[in-house]
Amino acid sequence: MQLGLVGLGRMGGFMAKRLLHHGHTVIGMARHDSTVQGALQEGAITQGTTSLADLVAQLDAPRAIWLMVPAASVDATLADLVPLLAQDDVVIDGGNSYYHDDIRRAAELKQKGIHYLDVGTSGGVWGLDRGYCLMIGGETEVVGRLSSIFEALAPGVDATSRTPGREKVGGTAEKGYLYCGPTGAGHFVKMVHNGIEYGIMAAYAEGLNVLHHANIGKDQQQVDAETAPLSNPQYYQYDLNLADVAEVWRRGSVIGSWLLDLTASALLKDPALSQFEGRVSDSGEGRWTIHASIDEGVPAYVLAAALYERFASRGEADFANKLMSAMRLEFGGHLEKVEEGS
Repeated sequence: MQLGLVGLGRMGGFMAKRLLHHGHTVIGMARHDSTVQGALQEGAITQGTTSLADLVAQLDAPRAIWLMVPAASVDATLADLVPLLAQDDVVIDGGNSYYHDDIRRAAELKQKGIHYLDVGTSGGVWGLDRGYCLMIGGETEVVGRLSSIFEALAPGVDATSRTPGREKVGGTAEKGYLYCGPTGAGHFVKMVHNGIEYGIMAAYAEGLNVLHHANIGKDQQQVDAETAPLSNPQYYQYDLNLADVAEVWRRGSVIGSWLLDLTASALLKDPALSQFEGRVSDSGEGRWTIHASIDEGVPAYVLAAALYERFASRGEADFANKLMSAMRLEFGGHLEKVEEGS
C-alpha cells in the first residue's frame, strides 16, 4: 500500500522503515532536505520531498497521509495540507494530540469530504524492531481500508505470550492495534496510557531512591533543632547496587516490565546517572488525563502525584518551598538551614 508520511524524526523515520520492510511504499516529507536525504540513504523511504505539494502529487488517490509531528504543529500542517487534498483522502494524526482537537479537526475535514483518523502510537525509538502499539479512533470503514498499514506497524501476535482464552475472542488487540471507537477515542486511550506511564515511572524512581539512601545510617548524623534525627541508624547500613537490584527484579518479579528493562540498562551504563539533572518534562498527556478524571469524577491519586512530581522536578515548587521557609521564620524564628558546601 502507498502512504505519505509527514515527519521523519525519531519515530517517523523508524515507522517508515518498518513499513518498507513489510512491502509498503512510503513517500516521506520533512522540512529539511538533509533529513529527507538521510532517510533515502538509510532506505527508510521510497521517495522524499520537503514540499507538501510534492508529497500529495506523488500519491495516488484516494490518498492516505500520516502526520508524525508534534501536537502543537498539527493545525499549522493541516492548514497547508488540506487545500491540496481531494474528497475521500485520509489524514492520520499519529502524534500525541489532545482528543478534543481531534473532534474539532475531524468535523472540519468532514465538511470537505476528507477523512480523519487519530492513532495513538506507542513504541518510541524501539518500535522499528519491536513494533508499535496503535490505538485508533475514527470511521470504521476508513480504519478497515488502512488495516494493512496497521498490521505492518503493530508488533503482531507473537510479540508476547498469548493471553489464555484470547484465541476464542478474536479481534486485532492481540496483534498490537485496536479500533477504540469514534473520533478522538484513539488519542483518549493513548492519553490515559501516558498518564499511567507517568505513574509507573514515578513508582520505580521513588522505590529505587529509597534503596539509594539505604546507607544513610553510616553517615554522621547532624544534631540540631532543624533536623529530624534518624532514630535507628543501625537499620540503614546497606550499600545496594541498584543496577543489580533492577536486573534481578527483571527476572521473575511481579513488577517486571519493559520500563524496568530500560531502567536496568540505564543504571548499568551510568549508576550515578551523572549525565542527568533530574528535570523531567511532560508533554501534556498526563495533564489531560487528570482533566478527564476530574470531569468523570474518578479519583486518580497516583497519576496526579506523578504529574506534580514532574512539575517539582523543574523548579515549579521552589517558590512554595521558599514561602514555607519564610512562614517558619515568621512564626517560630526558624532559620533556613543551609546545606554544607552550598
